Amino acid sequence: MTPQPPPAANPSRSPGLEAHPFGDSALMLGIADDDPEVRRTGARRLRDVLLEVRPYGVLNLVAGAESLLVEFDCLAVRHGQLAQTVRLAVAGLGLQDAGPALGARDFVVPIVVSDEFAPDLPGVAEELGLSQEATLEALTTSVLTINLLAAAMAPMMAGVQFPGQVSRCAEPRTDVAPGSVMVAGTSAIIQPFPGPTGWKVIGRTPLTVCDIREDPATSYRPGDRVTFKVIPESGWAELEGRFLRPVAPADQQEGSSHGSEA
Repeated sequence: MTPQPPPAANPSRSPGLEAHPFGDSALMLGIADDDPEVRRTGARRLRDVLLEVRPYGVLNLVAGAESLLVEFDCLAVRHGQLAQTVRLAVAGLGLQDAGPALGARDFVVPIVVSDEFAPDLPGVAEELGLSQEATLEALTTSVLTINLLAAAMAPMMAGVQFPGQVSRCAEPRTDVAPGSVMVAGTSAIIQPFPGPTGWKVIGRTPLTVCDIREDPATSYRPGDRVTFKVIPESGWAELEGRFLRPVAPADQQEGSSHGSEA
């Protein structure tokens, strides 16, 4: 008896990888794992892989917290073909974290943590079982990675080295000042414009992180790295309103305090 050939592999699946059609001209990629951190790290790695491989027909990549939306030219490639290309790219390059994203830049964001600017800091410290000083140290010694640009181009960052998860506010605030630095879980975000939030506010930066007069309106993008630096309230006036820019190479060697290029 001639053995039956094995069933053809599903081109939209590979170990740990999920790919689902998203309309006529997009593919939603993600990592099948119960651990949300694995899913977040995997989504960042998928973006790096596709930026390196640059599959035929791909037009745009839209990063999500735990997923990656791949927009493509439906006249040039089909869902299954692109999923197969992604599967082969992942098999060749792997999903292991290969370090900083291709072209990633560094930002240093100064923050003031006065009672007015950091109303949730005492509660966050208590929730984590730390002093306020130790909570801020955990924040400022973390190197965060921008996963995606959320509403109003807010940079959503992962990688805060807290010893536990920070809960969201029981009652969301209806209006948070621009520049507010907020945390939830082990992620952080900066509020570009006034607006509501359920995240906990533990500081505020005097810098402007999004400005429609600039081109582009934000200088950061997914994959970039961010560190926070606590400054005294007396330093606010000097930096207020400056546009956040990546650290220049010379500043990286000397140690930048405000993340703005000369």
